[in-house]
Amino acid sequence: MTEQPAPENPEGDEPIKQRKNGLYPAVSAELADNMKSGWADTELHDLRPIPQAAETARRRAELSARFPGERLVIPAGNLKTRSNDTEYGFRASTEYVYLTGDQTQDGVLVLEPTGEQGHEATIHLLPRSNRENGEFWLDGQGELWVGRRHSLTEAERLLGVPARDVRELAGTLAEATGPVRVVRGHDAGVETALTDKVTAERDEELRVFISEQRLVKDGFEIAELQKAVDSTVRGFEDVVKVLDKAEATSERYIEGTFFLRARVEGNDIGYGSICAAGPHATTLHWVRNDGPVRSGDLLLLDAGVETNTLYTADVTRTLPINGTYTELQRKIYDAVYEAQEAGIAAVKPGAKYRDFHDAAQRVLAEKLVEWGLVEGPVERVLELGLQRRWTLHGTGHMLGLDVHDCAVARTETYVDGVLEPGMVLTVEPGLYFQADDLTVPEEYRGVGVRIEDDILVTEDGNRNLSAALPRTSADVEAWMAALKG
Repeated sequence: MTEQPAPENPEGDEPIKQRKNGLYPAVSAELADNMKSGWADTELHDLRPIPQAAETARRRAELSARFPGERLVIPAGNLKTRSNDTEYGFRASTEYVYLTGDQTQDGVLVLEPTGEQGHEATIHLLPRSNRENGEFWLDGQGELWVGRRHSLTEAERLLGVPARDVRELAGTLAEATGPVRVVRGHDAGVETALTDKVTAERDEELRVFISEQRLVKDGFEIAELQKAVDSTVRGFEDVVKVLDKAEATSERYIEGTFFLRARVEGNDIGYGSICAAGPHATTLHWVRNDGPVRSGDLLLLDAGVETNTLYTADVTRTLPINGTYTELQRKIYDAVYEAQEAGIAAVKPGAKYRDFHDAAQRVLAEKLVEWGLVEGPVERVLELGLQRRWTLHGTGHMLGLDVHDCAVARTETYVDGVLEPGMVLTVEPGLYFQADDLTVPEEYRGVGVRIEDDILVTEDGNRNLSAALPRTSADVEAWMAALKG
C-alpha cells in the first residue's frame, strides 16, 4: 500500500502540510502551481436519479409527517481508524442510506421545518477535492488517493435532494434554534454542534421511528433482497465445489470462496460469514473460521451477500462435507427441517410475529422428548423452556439493510406485533449439541444443525426468497453430488 500524506488544511487555500517522515519534505511553489492547472473538465452531465430516488422521497415525507416543526439530522458517519493511517471500509449508517440512497462518508441529511407542517430536505456532502490548495493530490482522502467524489451538482441530480458543502454544517447547526433531533452514534462532530439542543430521549424516538418505517419493505427493497439472495445461492454453490480444497486447508477457504462471490456481485458480505465445520457448528456465531474441515463432519454455512445498495441476504445450510449424511446427522437434520417447515407455514399476514417461533420450537421440543433427551410432556418442556439447552436462539428476525433489521423498533410493533405483507424475516431453527454436553449420548456431542431461509410475507401467505437452495436432506445430497460432478 502506498504511504499516504496526512491532511492538514483541507478547507483553506494554503497547500496541505506534508506528513512527518514523508520522502518529500516539501512542495515547491513551482510544483504547487503546476498541479493547479492542465486538468480536463470531468463534470458528469445527463445524470439520472438513482433507482430508489422516488422511494427515498416517500420515506422522507413519512418522516416529515411524524415530526412536524422539528429539525431532523441524520448523519452517514465518518471513517474509523483501523490502525495508524489505515481505515476500515466505510459503511454509511442504515438510517442515512434508507432516507437518501447515498453511501458517502461524512454526509448528513437535514430536514429543515418549513412551518408547522412539512420539511425541506438538504443533503450535506463533501464537494470535489480542492485543486487550489493541493487537497486532491496531497490529502490522504483526496481524489488522486481514494478516487473522485461527486460534485454537489452531480449529487443533487442523482439523489433528487439539494446538496450543500458539509464543512459548513457544524456552524449552521450550532446556531440553529427550535426543536432538533439527531440520529446518534455516527458523527461526533454533528453531535457536538447540537449538544445543547437535543436530548437522548427525543433522539431515540427519531431512531425508533426510522427503524419501524423499515418493518414493511417496498418494491425496490424486495427486489434488492431477492438479488442478494440469488447471489448468496451462487455463493453456496461455489463453496460446495471447493470443499476438497477446504479439507486441504481450513474453514478460511470456505470464507474466502464465499467472499469472492459477495465482492464480485455485490458490495460485501452482509455480516461475518459463519463457516463452522465439525463441533464449531455448535457455536452460534463462529466467525474465526480457522478450524479444520474433515470428511464425515457437517459444515454449517451461515452467510449472505450484501448488494451494492446495502441490502443483505441471510441464509444457512448444514452440509455433509463428504456429500452424505450419517444416520444420526440425518435424524437431527430432518428434525430441524421439520421444525423449519412448521415455522415457515406460520408466516402469513395477520399472524402474530411470535407464531413462527412457537411453531418451530414445538417441533424441536417434541423431537427432544421423543429421543429421550429431556423429560416430557412437551407442554412442560415449552413452559419451562427446557428445549433451549439445545435450541439456544430465537427462530428468526427481520431482514433488510441490516442483517438484524429494525432492531430498535418498539417491542409492541416487532416481536409482539402482527405480520404484514412486505415484511421479510428469517426462519432459522437449529439444534446444537455441545462437545462437552454430558446430558446427551456421546454420538450427539459436537453436532450442530441450522437451516435458515429468507421469507417474504405476501398478501396470501409467504414466499421463500431462498427456495433455490435445496432444504431436505435428500435434496441437499443430490445437489452436492451434481455440483461436484
